[in-house]
Amino acid sequence: MAAKSDGAAAAAGPGPEGPAGTARGGAGGRGEVTTEIAGPGPAAAGGPGPRYELRDCCWVLCALLVFFSDGATDLWLAASYYLQGNSTYFGLTLLFVLLPSLVVQLLSFRWFVYDYSEPAGTPGPAVSTKDSDGSAISTKDSAVAFRTKEGSPELVPRPAQSSASTYRRRCCRLCVWLLQTLVHLLQLGQVWRYLRALYLGLQSRWRGERLRRHFYWRMLFESADVSMLRLLETFLRSAPQLVLQLSLLVYHNREPDLLTALSISASLVSLAWTLASYQKVLRDSRDDKRPLSYKGAVAQVLWHLFTIAARTLAFALFASVYKLYFGIFIVAHWCIMTFWVIQGETDFCMSKWEEIIYNMVVGIIYIFCWFNVKEGRSRRRVTLYYCIVLLENAALTGFWYSSRNFSPDFYSLILVCVVASSFALGIFFMCVYYCLLHPNGPMLGPQAPGCIFPEAPGPCAPPADAITSPPRSLPRTTGTERDGASVGGERAGTPTLPVFQVRPGLPPTPVARPLRTEGPVIRIDLPRKKYPAWDAHFIDRRLRKTILALEYSSPATPRLQYRSMGTSQELLEYETTV
Repeated sequence: MAAKSDGAAAAAGPGPEGPAGTARGGAGGRGEVTTEIAGPGPAAAGGPGPRYELRDCCWVLCALLVFFSDGATDLWLAASYYLQGNSTYFGLTLLFVLLPSLVVQLLSFRWFVYDYSEPAGTPGPAVSTKDSDGSAISTKDSAVAFRTKEGSPELVPRPAQSSASTYRRRCCRLCVWLLQTLVHLLQLGQVWRYLRALYLGLQSRWRGERLRRHFYWRMLFESADVSMLRLLETFLRSAPQLVLQLSLLVYHNREPDLLTALSISASLVSLAWTLASYQKVLRDSRDDKRPLSYKGAVAQVLWHLFTIAARTLAFALFASVYKLYFGIFIVAHWCIMTFWVIQGETDFCMSKWEEIIYNMVVGIIYIFCWFNVKEGRSRRRVTLYYCIVLLENAALTGFWYSSRNFSPDFYSLILVCVVASSFALGIFFMCVYYCLLHPNGPMLGPQAPGCIFPEAPGPCAPPADAITSPPRSLPRTTGTERDGASVGGERAGTPTLPVFQVRPGLPPTPVARPLRTEGPVIRIDLPRKKYPAWDAHFIDRRLRKTILALEYSSPATPRLQYRSMGTSQELLEYETTV
């Protein structure tokens, strides 16, 4: 199975079903997608898997409420400035609303065009899988070829449709294109994706086992898309909007009116909510990580809410007096943080230039709050970052207070106390999250391993023969035998004391089910990206389309397997006994 820089995908089923069909397709010169499919056995359906719950639905509805509140209050405030004759404030407020929205809508529409486009000859959803004879399909360079082999499953195109059905299908596609164009022109691309994720989640709850897995898989893809779009938009729109409105309040030395207070509060909640939602969807999408509970998500919202509030208020105080120096400070801080991220050699995107753009966006996020981009324990990096932020907040607030000749007036003292107390509350909720609500367990107590695989080729990746899949359902392995030795006990027939013992861990956060070993497998000829990066099938849309086509054509939900890199190494913690 050959692959270029962008990797390859392969689908194969275990068991002696015979030789498998192969298919290869390329897009944009970025590499090849290689697929091998073997027919599943009768038990290929596997266990019950994950289930979309009502609280997941409520979370999406709350996200929609936050989105509309943030946009509506900003537009309302801009209209208020226009009616008051403040053309400068009106222009700045409207600029921070429209420009980020246009950027995000263009990106969202580009994703839609790529996902929904159907080049001539590609099978799309018309591909079906059978267990009898075998064939292969190639979509390379938008050309389709079918080859049949004996003993492998069959991928066949849908029977030729009549002219009437073809006409109806073209009309439906035209309507979808017009609808999506109108939705994105109205700047409602994220709303459409939120509603689609909600629809897919509810469908996975109501349908049977086969369709339930199909809809749940697609719901995770849609949730990942909207979480990335919202993260980009909030830090391009809500963050500068928050600093602008706070700076105007401090500059005019006045208390906020109701509309300004609502706009500031909505922007602040939007930033905190988007960060927590992004982390939750990211963990839910990776079956090698334990999911983030809703209690942990709420703790993250409060953590980011108070730390960002302190940060933006310190910015506003300093910017109200030293406008030029504030701009220099922001640019310098962004350059340093971007260099820090690049130096960490992140691996989020599929190409070098996309990685550089991503690092620049993360540098903007680091101006306001912490954002984990590197695999491994982040305790030291978090501590270093917040020590720097504490010093910067103290210096910015101190310079502003010194510009008022250290006036002991009530207004100045209240603002200084708000900066300090808000930052302290944010650090408190961060400690609550890490000490009590982290998915891996309490920081001060016994921790469950971050990776739920007992043996892995890397710090946190599935072993060479481990199967991964977007729906979260993998258990934490608690086997009792390893290489003929009893874990934590004696070797069979040997009265010697144990040398290695497994340190007890926490029970898994999700309800575990047995690991599926039957059914079709999609092998992806790429090393799996380490957390906190997204898996390649979430980032590479060409790979995603291939996986969805195979999943649609398979009678059972296929599993994903990434290429193993390196040798297996134990992830469980061992202790030596004398």
